[in-house]
Amino acid sequence: MTARAAFWRGVLDEAPLLIGVAPFGLVYGVLALASGLSPWQAFALSFILFGGASQIVFAQLWAALAPVFVLAGSVFVLNLRHVLYSAAMAPYFRALPLRWRIVLAYFLTDEAFAISISKFQSQPDMPHKRYYFLGTGLTLWSGWQLSTLGGIWLGDLIPPALNLGFAIPLTFIALVVPVLRGRAELAAAAVAGVVALLGQSLPWNTWIILAAICGIIAGWAVDKTQRGRV
Repeated sequence: MTARAAFWRGVLDEAPLLIGVAPFGLVYGVLALASGLSPWQAFALSFILFGGASQIVFAQLWAALAPVFVLAGSVFVLNLRHVLYSAAMAPYFRALPLRWRIVLAYFLTDEAFAISISKFQSQPDMPHKRYYFLGTGLTLWSGWQLSTLGGIWLGDLIPPALNLGFAIPLTFIALVVPVLRGRAELAAAAVAGVVALLGQSLPWNTWIILAAICGIIAGWAVDKTQRGRV
């Protein structure tokens, strides 16, 4: 496989996920404007932050006039998962020059990670992994930016009956369910889900932070217990 072939393989493998990403981006564009951001601010946030869930939460908290520490803390906790993604991808890219690692880190999203790590684990000797990941990342990035622009400029024309917001949880469910293989993963997902449901009445969407923290603790506790029994 050549570098070009690896790149286009990544593009093709990532493309089906754009079906779920497009409504996600449209919802963000609409929410960003409704929260008081200008069209240029909304797009700049999408370009700089480039994290669907964190952008949605940012827009909601901005509209709710949440304190800066709540806004920043929510985005920080939501994006902590990228630290785990980076740790999982590090063995495959550790030998690359720093400039390559910086570029690839920018494209490390949920969808690009899910597709790439599955490919790398099933084909550890696959050549040109950097180009494959670049293909997945650029595909996701392009689809996200275009759908964000669509939400910003065409949001008023989208019928509310379509309920595009439902695409957000569906997208993450599709990404998470395939990796729930062990007790630790199942415990983390179950605890986070229960806490999220019970915490809906908390102000400023702080249930997001609480659910993430509780899920992490539950997964860690189960994993530690299992290791202690070995």
